[in-house]
Amino acid sequence: MNKVKEVDVLIIGAGPAGSIAAREASVNGAKTLIIDKKSEIGNPKRCAEGIIDGVLEKMNIELDERWIARRIDGARIVSPNNTSAWFTSENLDTPATGIVLERKVFDKHVTMDAIRSGAEVMIKTEALSMKKVDDYFLVDINGFNTDITQIKTHIVIGADGPEGHVGAWAGLNTKVPLEEMDSGIQYEMTNLKMDKNNTLEFYFGSVAPGGYVWFFPKGYDTANVGIDITGARATKSAKEYLDDFIATNYATKDAQIVEVNVGGNPLCGVFDKIITDNLMLVGDAAGCINPITGGGIDTALESGMIAGQVAARAIKEGDYSEDNLKEYSDYVEEHIAKKFRKYLHIRDFLYGLDDDDLNEYISAVANAGITTLSTKSLLKAVVKMSPKKLFKLRKLL
Repeated sequence: MNKVKEVDVLIIGAGPAGSIAAREASVNGAKTLIIDKKSEIGNPKRCAEGIIDGVLEKMNIELDERWIARRIDGARIVSPNNTSAWFTSENLDTPATGIVLERKVFDKHVTMDAIRSGAEVMIKTEALSMKKVDDYFLVDINGFNTDITQIKTHIVIGADGPEGHVGAWAGLNTKVPLEEMDSGIQYEMTNLKMDKNNTLEFYFGSVAPGGYVWFFPKGYDTANVGIDITGARATKSAKEYLDDFIATNYATKDAQIVEVNVGGNPLCGVFDKIITDNLMLVGDAAGCINPITGGGIDTALESGMIAGQVAARAIKEGDYSEDNLKEYSDYVEEHIAKKFRKYLHIRDFLYGLDDDDLNEYISAVANAGITTLSTKSLLKAVVKMSPKKLFKLRKLL
């Protein structure tokens, strides 16, 4: 016999997007439950763990030294011929600073904030399927240490990541075209010899076709070293490309691996439809991933926060229709999706360049006297070098 638990808002997935959605829904009066199939929140990590300064403060997340692995000062961009463009406090008027998180600690911190705000959490609890009945969803679960088999809820928030099922279960098209799905692998490594152990590094060109190699420092000789590649342009696996890079790069050739993370990264931008009656998608599950960088912690938090607030309002009003949830999708369209659609064109241009072009453009960027680090400032420097050749790109600025 089914034992049913009733809540106002069910959030499937306890990553940053799901947990902050739970915090906002709970603090605004909705009876909220988060379920997550993993036995430990935040593990395994699925990203390089970096986030720019100011994002967490905007989300009302108080910084805690326990989950700050490294404070970051700017970035280094490296061309195929090893030309470096440095952007740090030494040459920028506007600092480009941030932190590398310890996601295993940070994700738990955000979930604990949700609990303190009134949310309930069930870990090692997997959503198996769901069906719409009248004005609510019934979600079948397989839970740890519980005899509950179903959740009855007026609103489901899908925060189940890029390989999630919630959107598809609700009839939304969240299938990512193969050419828009990058393949990635990341090693946490120690005993590195980095020129600056508080600066992000990005290597472009044939070392990572259709993507890049990154260093995100986590200590004086420790960093996340990873790669994203586009399958349509690659002739080897992501692991083979990364291993080849590590074997020949001065910083990594004597380093050793202490952790491995793998996964796909959808770079298609926000999905055309991320809401329906009684349901919203947030974070990676909604496609809120930067198509150029593959980063998504900031937009996961932002989308989750708004979704939680909209869910609480809908519960108070007793109206869970798509029309009443549209405030959320309108916000995402205006603040995330529009920008990402431009980024898709920029990504296609940048990752289609050959090594010779990248050598030329990165050299131009290195000598452009850039004082504010942003996607726009980098592209302006490239366009200035060759305006006719880059006419299509110029129109995007």
